[in-house]
Amino acid sequence: MQISPRCALAIGGVLVGCCSGGVFLELLVKLDPGIGNLVTAAQFAFIALEGLIFTSRLGQAQRKISLRDYALLVAMFFLTSVCNNYVFEFKVSMTLHMIIRGGSLISNMCLGTIILKKSRDLPGHSNGETGATEADVWRWLVGVALLVLALFVSSYMGITQELLYRRHGKCAREALYYTHLLPLPAFLLMHDNIRTHWRLACEGETYTLPLLGVAVPLILLYLLGNVLTQHLCISSVYALTTECSSLTVTLIITLRKFISLVFSIVYFRNPFTIYHWLGSVMVFVGTLMFADVPRLPGSRRAEPLKRD
Repeated sequence: MQISPRCALAIGGVLVGCCSGGVFLELLVKLDPGIGNLVTAAQFAFIALEGLIFTSRLGQAQRKISLRDYALLVAMFFLTSVCNNYVFEFKVSMTLHMIIRGGSLISNMCLGTIILKKSRDLPGHSNGETGATEADVWRWLVGVALLVLALFVSSYMGITQELLYRRHGKCAREALYYTHLLPLPAFLLMHDNIRTHWRLACEGETYTLPLLGVAVPLILLYLLGNVLTQHLCISSVYALTTECSSLTVTLIITLRKFISLVFSIVYFRNPFTIYHWLGSVMVFVGTLMFADVPRLPGSRRAEPLKRD
């Protein structure tokens, strides 16, 4: 299967931007586990501002998709973004966070088969988690439930994007802009939490910038790094959705998550049991088998997914 230059560039952006964003997110969570809402709000605000200037041209550009059609997509994107960043408040470890989110390929396959009549065979995976303290077990379960909810909503969101692009054509930059602009008022509901963690960030450990000699809160530096790399990540994902089906996009993202998982274990020395490894290896092997990398003897190559 030939890969177009635009597709290759988008894949590179996903791998570099999303992996780097994951590193900055883990650095942030280690300093302040409850910073999720501040991170999400900062990401949405930055991407919406960039889109207002370069995509919307300060409101002068004409939309290809109506706001009514964007409504469901916006609601799902806001829900998944908030849930994925807020679960650290419920003592969910970064490794478990990555493994559960790595299951997006499975959930996308299930929903895609129902909605888009897709029929690829795909191996699954399992995951494990070390025990939490008894006092926090229910809080931890709430965090896991939020991750699972976000997992399936995210998969359905990818299918919704694919259907929108089939009807209206490729408009990834526009979709990126409106899915970040329209939910901004909803962050007012979280203003107390966001203000609290902004204050904690400003009062925390500082880092002196080389050459400038200016002391800057370390969390704010990590937050800036996360916002910039997340912009590269999400814009590359949206570009990829215009070049590939939602299931193929999920395949690339799943591979990226496995890379981030391995880096997190090695660099941050996060605890990892044999059950974690088993689940992770099954995700990775399933990804390769879906991509038809290991050509098994006698196997038949699957038909490419049809898309407009």
